[in-house]
Formats: sequence, C-alpha cells, structure tokens
Amino acid sequence: MLVFGLAVSRAQFDPLIGQYMYLPTAYNPAAAGEGDLMKVAGLHRMQNIGIQNAPMTTFFSLTSPFAIGKTKHGAGIRFMNDRFGLFTNQSFHLQYCYRQPLGKGSLNIGLEGGFINVGFKGDSVNLSQMQSTYFRQDDPAVPSALKSDMKFDLGVGLYYSTSTWWVGGSYSHLTRPVAELDMENSKSAAVKVIGTMYIAGGYHFRLKHHKEWQLTPSAMVMSDFRSWDANVTLMCDYKDRYRWGLGYRILGSVNVLVNIDIINGLSIGYTGEIPTSRLISESFGTHEIYLAYGFEILKPKRTNRYKSVRYL
Repeated sequence: MLVFGLAVSRAQFDPLIGQYMYLPTAYNPAAAGEGDLMKVAGLHRMQNIGIQNAPMTTFFSLTSPFAIGKTKHGAGIRFMNDRFGLFTNQSFHLQYCYRQPLGKGSLNIGLEGGFINVGFKGDSVNLSQMQSTYFRQDDPAVPSALKSDMKFDLGVGLYYSTSTWWVGGSYSHLTRPVAELDMENSKSAAVKVIGTMYIAGGYHFRLKHHKEWQLTPSAMVMSDFRSWDANVTLMCDYKDRYRWGLGYRILGSVNVLVNIDIINGLSIGYTGEIPTSRLISESFGTHEIYLAYGFEILKPKRTNRYKSVRYL
C-alpha cells in the first residue's frame, strides 16, 4: 500500500529464473536465433507456493536464425506476464541480433524493443479486511478499479559462444519507463522501472574416458545497481539427452533441476527451489516448468537425432 503514499516508486521489473541457461532470450536479446534452430520455448514459475498472492511468472519466446547473403542473423519475440500481490507486470519485445564469426565461435550483438505494462488490480482490494487506524474502507488513495499504464522499452545485449563455452551480458529497460497509475482522488502514483544488468556464462566439460557424460557449470548475476542476486548451477548431462543438477541462489534457496529430451527436438524441464531462510516454514518452495521445441531450418537434417551444442 505504501506505493500510493509516494510520488514515485522504484521497482525491479525482472524476475530471476532457475533455468536461465535454457531460456537466455528471457534476459538477453543477443541470444535470439543462437545456433541453427528455430525454437519455441516457454516457462512457468510459481514462487513461494502456500503464501497468499505470491509471485507467479510466465515466459514465452519464439526465436529463429536467418541468413542474408553470407551474413547470419537472429530474430525473435518474447513475452512475460508477472503477477505478485495486487500488481501485474507484462512485457512484449521484438528481438534482433547480428551474428559475427569470431575466433572459434560467434559474437552476437542484440537489440530488443517493445512495450511494458504495469498494472494494479484495484478491483481486488478488500479494505474491510484491513481496517484499522491507518485504513478506511472508503480510502480515496486506493483505486477501486484496475489501473495500468503501457510504456515503450529498449534493451541491448552481447553474446559469445563456442562449442565448449558461452558468455553474455545485457542491459534491460534503457528507456527507464515510468508508469503512471491514476488514483481515485485525481492524483497519480508513478512506478519507475529501473534498468537491470545481466551477466551469464557456462562451460561444457566432456569427460575424457566417458564421452557420454558431460558436466556444465554456469552462473548468472543480475543487478539494478541498488541490489543484486545470482544463481550458480552445476548440471550433469548423459548422452546429450538426460540432464540434472543442483544450484544455489544467493538470496536464499537451493535449486534442484531436471531437463530431458523426450523426443526429437522436444525437451521438458523442472526446477524446484527450496528456501534456506525462515520462509521454508511458510511455503512449499518455488517451482518452474519448462517446455521447448527446436527444429533446424538453416541446414538440412542429416540424422534423426536432435542435438544442439548450445541448448543441451
């Protein structure tokens, strides 16, 4: 409720996901069209189950590589729907990247543009359950209807990958959009979406005497230069099809991850986050479900086996 007592409120807009290594376009436009696969991917995150009005986030992306003459490019779209309490954050972006061969890999330079929408579900407020010396049931500072505002948004990124490692950096919300939410008393509350920096990378270790096994440590750090969070993950891959691992989130959780290629091109994943703070006594943890399908479009398929070095 404090947001309506302030002229401007600053908010970190982007959630941190557990399966960041499989959905890089959620935070970096330079990963659009990485590899030679057109890919449709989605992720649904249910945070702190058991706590009323806990955050719930859905990502969706469609990316594809393409060529213009001898140059390679990538393009995609991404959508996010984030709900927490009585607030909603939604975003829709078009992504593009230029792919330049460099050394043993490829350097991608990416840009995304689109819109974000910040909303407050005033029609869901029930002040009769919160009446005290601080709240009145007819409080004019609290809207009684859905309030939202849409603003233009930009993001940039760099991404470099080889057959054995990858690293990327990006910055979202370059325009620092400010959403104006009109109140019932003809005043407005402003929600300023501040920029977020991401740095992520990983390395693939193929075991020398057991080629069917591979270890992939990775990490992602995000910061708005006021606060920060990070995930550190170690995945084990068997026969380029079965993957499982453990992760640790700095702000307080241990992650268990599973990812499997079900059929040619189709993969499904699950992440369970167990809080390491007192929150463990109040919730059933955080759960993510990931689903993706990829198929080759730049080169003809020569085998019936689906394989991508980048998307394990």
